[in-house]
Amino acid sequence: MAHALIPPELLSRLKSLRLATTRSRGDGGIGQHASPARGAGLEFVQYRGYEQGDSLRQIDWKLYARSDRFFVREAERESPLTVWLLLDASASMAQCDRARPGWSRLDGARLIAACIAEIALRQGDRVGLAGLREDELRGLPPRTGSRAHNGLWLELQALTAEGRFPGSARLMPLWERTRAGDLLFLIGDFFDEDAVTLVERLAATGREVRAIQLLTAEERDFPFAGNFLFHDAETGVELQGDATSMRAGYLERFSAAQRALDARLDAAGIAHARGALDEPPDRLLRAVLAPGSRA
Repeated sequence: MAHALIPPELLSRLKSLRLATTRSRGDGGIGQHASPARGAGLEFVQYRGYEQGDSLRQIDWKLYARSDRFFVREAERESPLTVWLLLDASASMAQCDRARPGWSRLDGARLIAACIAEIALRQGDRVGLAGLREDELRGLPPRTGSRAHNGLWLELQALTAEGRFPGSARLMPLWERTRAGDLLFLIGDFFDEDAVTLVERLAATGREVRAIQLLTAEERDFPFAGNFLFHDAETGVELQGDATSMRAGYLERFSAAQRALDARLDAAGIAHARGALDEPPDRLLRAVLAPGSRA
Protein backbone atom coordinates (compact mmCIF):
# COMPACT_ATOMS: atom_id res chain seq x y z
CA MET A 1 0.00 0.00 0.00
CA ALA A 2 2.64 2.50 1.06
CA HIS A 3 4.63 2.21 -2.17
CA ALA A 4 1.73 1.69 -4.57
CA LEU A 5 2.63 4.84 -6.53
CA ILE A 6 6.35 4.07 -6.94
CA PRO A 7 7.56 1.19 -9.16
CA PRO A 8 9.89 -1.17 -7.27
CA GLU A 9 12.91 -0.44 -9.46
CA LEU A 10 12.50 3.32 -8.92
CA LEU A 11 11.95 2.84 -5.19
CA SER A 12 15.27 1.02 -5.02
CA ARG A 13 17.07 3.88 -6.77
CA LEU A 14 15.65 6.43 -4.32
CA LYS A 15 17.89 4.99 -1.60
CA SER A 16 20.84 6.89 -3.07
CA LEU A 17 19.03 10.26 -3.02
CA ARG A 18 18.88 12.76 -0.17
CA LEU A 19 16.85 15.91 0.31
CA ALA A 20 19.06 18.87 1.23
CA THR A 21 18.09 22.40 2.15
CA THR A 22 19.83 25.75 2.52
CA ARG A 23 17.58 26.87 5.38
CA SER A 24 17.03 25.03 8.66
CA ARG A 25 14.59 25.96 11.39
CA GLY A 26 16.03 24.04 14.30
CA ASP A 27 12.66 23.13 15.79
CA GLY A 28 14.05 20.21 17.76
CA GLY A 29 13.78 16.53 17.08
CA ILE A 30 16.08 14.32 15.12
CA GLY A 31 16.31 14.75 11.38
CA GLN A 32 19.10 15.08 8.82
CA HIS A 33 19.38 18.86 8.44
CA ALA A 34 21.92 20.97 10.30
CA SER A 35 20.25 23.58 12.47
CA PRO A 36 21.75 27.00 13.21
CA ALA A 37 21.01 26.31 16.89
CA ARG A 38 24.10 25.18 18.79
CA GLY A 39 24.37 22.73 21.64
CA ALA A 40 24.74 19.03 22.25
CA GLY A 41 24.19 17.43 18.86
CA LEU A 42 25.50 14.99 16.32
CA GLU A 43 28.01 16.96 14.25
CA PHE A 44 31.00 18.65 15.90
CA VAL A 45 31.46 22.35 15.10
CA GLN A 46 33.96 23.93 17.50
CA TYR A 47 35.35 24.19 21.03
CA ARG A 48 34.61 27.09 23.36
CA GLY A 49 35.50 27.90 26.93
CA TYR A 50 33.40 26.39 29.71
CA GLU A 51 30.69 28.70 31.08
CA GLN A 52 28.66 28.36 34.28
CA GLY A 53 25.55 26.32 33.55
CA ASP A 54 27.11 24.16 30.82
CA SER A 55 26.55 20.45 31.23
CA LEU A 56 29.58 18.54 32.51
CA ARG A 57 28.86 15.96 29.81
CA GLN A 58 29.87 18.53 27.16
CA ILE A 59 33.35 19.02 28.61
CA ASP A 60 36.14 17.42 26.60
CA TRP A 61 38.08 15.72 29.38
CA LYS A 62 40.92 14.59 27.10
CA LEU A 63 41.53 18.20 26.10
CA TYR A 64 41.37 19.20 29.77
CA ALA A 65 44.10 16.64 30.57
CA ARG A 66 46.37 18.23 27.94
CA SER A 67 45.62 21.90 28.66
CA ASP A 68 44.40 21.98 32.27
CA ARG A 69 41.48 24.12 31.08
CA PHE A 70 37.81 23.27 30.59
CA PHE A 71 36.54 23.32 27.01
CA VAL A 72 33.04 22.49 25.80
CA ARG A 73 32.36 20.73 22.52
CA GLU A 74 29.72 22.54 20.43
CA ALA A 75 27.78 20.76 17.74
CA GLU A 76 25.00 21.55 15.31
CA ARG A 77 21.70 19.99 16.18
CA GLU A 78 20.17 17.83 13.49
CA SER A 79 16.59 19.03 13.10
CA PRO A 80 13.67 17.83 10.99
CA LEU A 81 12.47 19.94 8.09
CA THR A 82 8.88 20.67 7.13
CA VAL A 83 8.36 19.78 3.48
CA TRP A 84 5.23 20.78 1.55
CA LEU A 85 4.22 19.09 -1.71
CA LEU A 86 2.00 21.45 -3.72
CA LEU A 87 0.40 19.84 -6.77
CA ASP A 88 -1.31 21.76 -9.55
CA ALA A 89 -4.67 19.95 -9.81
CA SER A 90 -6.21 22.14 -12.53
CA ALA A 91 -7.73 20.63 -15.68
CA SER A 92 -4.58 20.96 -17.79
CA MET A 93 -2.90 18.40 -15.53
CA ALA A 94 -5.16 15.72 -17.06
CA GLN A 95 -3.30 16.08 -20.37
CA CYS A 96 -1.74 12.88 -21.77
CA ASP A 97 0.39 12.02 -24.78
CA ARG A 98 -1.21 9.98 -27.55
CA ALA A 99 1.64 7.48 -27.22
CA ARG A 100 0.65 6.84 -23.58
CA PRO A 101 -3.00 7.81 -23.14
CA GLY A 102 -3.27 6.31 -19.65
CA TRP A 103 -0.48 8.42 -18.14
CA SER A 104 -1.45 12.04 -17.45
CA ARG A 105 0.56 14.99 -16.27
CA LEU A 106 -1.14 14.58 -12.88
CA ASP A 107 0.03 10.94 -12.77
CA GLY A 108 3.59 12.15 -13.34
CA ALA A 109 3.17 14.79 -10.62
CA ARG A 110 1.86 12.17 -8.20
CA LEU A 111 4.87 9.97 -8.86
CA ILE A 112 7.38 12.76 -8.30
CA ALA A 113 5.56 13.92 -5.16
CA ALA A 114 5.50 10.35 -3.81
CA CYS A 115 9.26 10.03 -4.41
CA ILE A 116 10.04 13.29 -2.62
CA ALA A 117 7.79 12.24 0.27
CA GLU A 118 9.51 8.85 0.48
CA ILE A 119 12.94 10.48 0.72
CA ALA A 120 11.84 13.14 3.21
CA LEU A 121 10.02 10.71 5.51
CA ARG A 122 13.00 8.37 5.42
CA GLN A 123 15.11 11.27 6.71
CA GLY A 124 12.69 11.96 9.56
CA ASP A 125 11.24 15.12 8.02
CA ARG A 126 7.61 16.21 8.23
CA VAL A 127 5.69 16.18 4.95
CA GLY A 128 2.46 18.02 4.09
CA LEU A 129 0.41 17.97 0.90
CA ALA A 130 -1.90 20.39 -0.89
CA GLY A 131 -3.73 19.90 -4.18
CA LEU A 132 -4.34 23.28 -5.84
CA ARG A 133 -7.41 24.04 -7.95
CA GLU A 134 -9.98 26.82 -7.93
CA ASP A 135 -12.89 24.92 -6.36
CA GLU A 136 -10.97 23.50 -3.39
CA LEU A 137 -7.61 23.18 -1.70
CA ARG A 138 -7.38 19.68 -0.31
CA GLY A 139 -4.51 17.97 1.41
CA LEU A 140 -2.87 16.98 4.66
CA PRO A 141 -0.97 18.87 7.39
CA PRO A 142 2.73 18.05 7.85
CA ARG A 143 3.32 14.72 9.57
CA THR A 144 6.04 12.13 9.90
CA GLY A 145 6.15 8.38 10.45
CA SER A 146 4.10 5.52 9.02
CA ARG A 147 0.73 7.25 9.48
CA ALA A 148 1.94 10.17 7.37
CA HIS A 149 3.21 7.69 4.78
CA ASN A 150 -0.11 5.96 4.24
CA GLY A 151 -2.17 9.14 4.48
CA LEU A 152 -0.09 10.88 1.81
CA TRP A 153 -0.42 7.94 -0.56
CA LEU A 154 -4.20 7.85 -0.16
CA GLU A 155 -4.54 11.60 -0.66
CA LEU A 156 -2.31 11.60 -3.73
CA GLN A 157 -4.37 8.84 -5.31
CA ALA A 158 -7.59 10.73 -4.58
CA LEU A 159 -6.47 13.92 -6.38
CA THR A 160 -8.24 14.70 -9.66
CA ALA A 161 -7.53 17.38 -12.26
CA GLU A 162 -10.43 19.81 -12.71
CA GLY A 163 -11.13 23.49 -13.24
CA ARG A 164 -8.53 26.24 -13.27
CA PHE A 165 -5.54 27.07 -11.08
CA PRO A 166 -6.69 29.03 -7.99
CA GLY A 167 -6.25 32.78 -7.79
CA SER A 168 -4.50 34.56 -4.94
CA ALA A 169 -7.64 34.94 -2.79
CA ARG A 170 -8.39 31.22 -2.96
CA LEU A 171 -4.82 30.42 -1.90
CA MET A 172 -5.03 32.18 1.47
CA PRO A 173 -5.21 28.89 3.46
CA LEU A 174 -1.84 27.96 1.99
CA TRP A 175 -0.27 31.07 3.51
CA GLU A 176 -1.79 30.21 6.88
CA ARG A 177 -0.51 26.61 6.86
CA THR A 178 3.06 27.20 5.66
CA ARG A 179 5.69 29.33 7.33
CA ALA A 180 9.11 30.84 6.80
CA GLY A 181 11.79 28.16 6.75
CA ASP A 182 9.54 25.48 5.23
CA LEU A 183 10.63 23.79 1.99
CA LEU A 184 7.92 23.86 -0.68
CA PHE A 185 7.83 21.97 -3.97
CA LEU A 186 5.27 23.13 -6.55
CA ILE A 187 4.73 20.53 -9.26
CA GLY A 188 2.71 21.56 -12.31
CA ASP A 189 2.81 22.75 -15.89
CA PHE A 190 3.39 26.44 -14.95
CA PHE A 191 1.23 27.63 -17.82
CA ASP A 192 -0.87 29.71 -15.39
CA GLU A 193 0.40 33.14 -14.40
CA ASP A 194 -1.10 32.57 -10.93
CA ALA A 195 1.22 29.56 -10.42
CA VAL A 196 4.33 31.57 -11.26
CA THR A 197 3.19 34.47 -9.09
CA LEU A 198 2.52 32.07 -6.22
CA VAL A 199 6.06 30.66 -6.11
CA GLU A 200 7.56 34.14 -6.46
CA ARG A 201 5.54 35.40 -3.48
CA LEU A 202 6.28 32.33 -1.38
CA ALA A 203 10.01 32.68 -2.01
CA ALA A 204 9.88 36.39 -1.16
CA THR A 205 8.46 35.61 2.30
CA GLY A 206 11.23 33.33 3.54
CA ARG A 207 9.99 29.97 2.33
CA GLU A 208 12.43 27.88 0.32
CA VAL A 209 10.67 27.09 -2.95
CA ARG A 210 11.52 24.66 -5.73
CA ALA A 211 9.54 24.45 -8.95
CA ILE A 212 9.08 21.31 -11.06
CA GLN A 213 7.55 21.87 -14.49
CA LEU A 214 6.01 18.83 -16.16
CA LEU A 215 5.36 18.87 -19.90
CA THR A 216 3.85 16.32 -22.22
CA ALA A 217 6.19 15.05 -24.91
CA GLU A 218 3.83 16.53 -27.50
CA GLU A 219 4.08 20.00 -25.95
CA ARG A 220 7.84 19.68 -26.08
CA ASP A 221 8.13 18.30 -29.64
CA PHE A 222 4.86 19.27 -31.41
CA PRO A 223 4.88 16.07 -33.54
CA PHE A 224 1.55 16.81 -35.24
CA ALA A 225 0.92 16.86 -38.97
CA GLY A 226 -2.11 17.75 -41.08
CA ASN A 227 -5.29 19.42 -39.92
CA PHE A 228 -5.71 19.48 -36.13
CA LEU A 229 -8.12 20.94 -33.57
CA PHE A 230 -6.34 22.07 -30.40
CA HIS A 231 -8.44 22.52 -27.25
CA ASP A 232 -7.58 24.32 -24.00
CA ALA A 233 -9.09 22.24 -21.18
CA GLU A 234 -9.26 25.16 -18.76
CA THR A 235 -10.49 28.05 -20.90
CA GLY A 236 -12.37 26.10 -23.59
CA VAL A 237 -10.54 28.02 -26.32
CA GLU A 238 -10.08 26.02 -29.53
CA LEU A 239 -7.67 26.52 -32.42
CA GLN A 240 -7.89 24.66 -35.70
CA GLY A 241 -5.26 24.71 -38.39
CA ASP A 242 -2.56 22.92 -40.34
CA ALA A 243 -0.19 21.57 -37.69
CA THR A 244 2.67 21.13 -40.16
CA SER A 245 2.76 24.83 -41.02
CA MET A 246 2.23 25.81 -37.35
CA ARG A 247 5.12 23.75 -35.98
CA ALA A 248 8.06 26.13 -36.46
CA GLY A 249 6.21 29.11 -35.02
CA TYR A 250 4.92 27.10 -32.09
CA LEU A 251 8.35 25.76 -31.14
CA GLU A 252 9.88 29.23 -31.34
CA ARG A 253 7.19 30.77 -29.11
CA PHE A 254 7.26 27.82 -26.71
CA SER A 255 11.04 28.07 -26.33
CA ALA A 256 10.78 31.81 -25.69
CA ALA A 257 8.13 31.20 -23.02
CA GLN A 258 10.39 28.65 -21.26
CA ARG A 259 13.30 31.09 -21.28
CA ALA A 260 11.09 33.79 -19.78
CA LEU A 261 9.89 31.40 -17.07
CA ASP A 262 13.48 30.38 -16.26
CA ALA A 263 14.48 34.04 -15.97
CA ARG A 264 11.66 34.78 -13.50
CA LEU A 265 12.43 31.76 -11.33
CA ASP A 266 16.15 32.54 -11.36
CA ALA A 267 15.45 36.15 -10.37
CA ALA A 268 13.35 34.93 -7.44
CA GLY A 269 16.07 32.51 -6.29
CA ILE A 270 13.88 29.48 -6.96
CA ALA A 271 15.59 26.20 -7.85
CA HIS A 272 13.74 24.61 -10.73
CA ALA A 273 13.72 21.67 -13.11
CA ARG A 274 11.76 20.80 -16.24
CA GLY A 275 10.93 17.41 -17.68
CA ALA A 276 8.43 15.60 -19.88
CA LEU A 277 6.22 12.59 -19.24
CA ASP A 278 8.36 10.31 -21.43
CA GLU A 279 11.50 10.98 -19.37
CA PRO A 280 12.58 9.00 -16.28
CA PRO A 281 11.69 10.84 -13.06
CA ASP A 282 15.20 10.25 -11.65
CA ARG A 283 16.65 13.13 -13.64
CA LEU A 284 14.11 15.62 -12.31
CA LEU A 285 14.52 14.36 -8.77
CA ARG A 286 18.31 14.58 -8.81
CA ALA A 287 18.13 18.06 -10.28
CA VAL A 288 15.66 19.52 -7.80
CA LEU A 289 16.50 17.78 -4.50
CA ALA A 290 19.76 19.67 -3.94
CA PRO A 291 19.78 23.44 -3.23
CA GLY A 292 20.62 25.81 -6.06
CA SER A 293 19.63 23.35 -8.74
CA ARG A 294 18.39 23.94 -12.22
CA ALA A 295 17.75 21.50 -15.06
